[in-house]
Amino acid sequence: MDKTNQFHSFWGITLIVLVCLFGGMLFWSLWHIPEYSEGLSAMVTKHMPDSGVKSEVTAILLNFRGYDTLLEVAVLFAALLGAYQISPMHLDKSMVQSNPIMLYLIQYLVPIIILVSGYILWLGGHAAGGAFQAGAVLAGAGVLLLIVRPDSLNLKHSVYLNFILIIGPLIFTLFAFLPILTGGTILEYPRQLVGIMILLIEAASTLSIGFTLMLLFAGGRPPSGDN
Repeated sequence: MDKTNQFHSFWGITLIVLVCLFGGMLFWSLWHIPEYSEGLSAMVTKHMPDSGVKSEVTAILLNFRGYDTLLEVAVLFAALLGAYQISPMHLDKSMVQSNPIMLYLIQYLVPIIILVSGYILWLGGHAAGGAFQAGAVLAGAGVLLLIVRPDSLNLKHSVYLNFILIIGPLIFTLFAFLPILTGGTILEYPRQLVGIMILLIEAASTLSIGFTLMLLFAGGRPPSGDN
């Protein structure tokens, strides 16, 4: 057996051993999971009055586990920056649907979608909903416009577009570090302002998430504006 075959054989055996090792660890972990466990439910319920919202999911995502959510918003923004670096935006003309029925329908459908997005955002304070769900719905309206009326969006790489894209991560980061000025810790929102702060974070994040997903669908960076 030559050296090349020995090299491939060694790494093949190593890969098999690693897969078996991690598979065994996963099986052992699943085997030892208790049949019933309250987990952190009791702790979440105890601190709900301090969360500023009535929905446990929103309280966890924007307050108790806000650090993870902040990173998720940052990762989405980083994905857009990656798309910007790859190529300029190119909307395939064959993708545009000029059907008059679609053109008529989009005039009524897009405003309704925007209203639904706003409702889902508001719903996050006391039920299932929030910025990511509302942002995804808002992005759906943008995608429809890109397909039916791409000229109506006038996507240009301008100050206004950049502001919309960064307003979510910016507000989230600002509110995360603001408590340090009052002697607190990161993401330790003031109890008397926590509700309004979470609402502002979600509202700003909805805009950024919606436009980010829409631009990721379009692909690449928008053309330069007049500036």
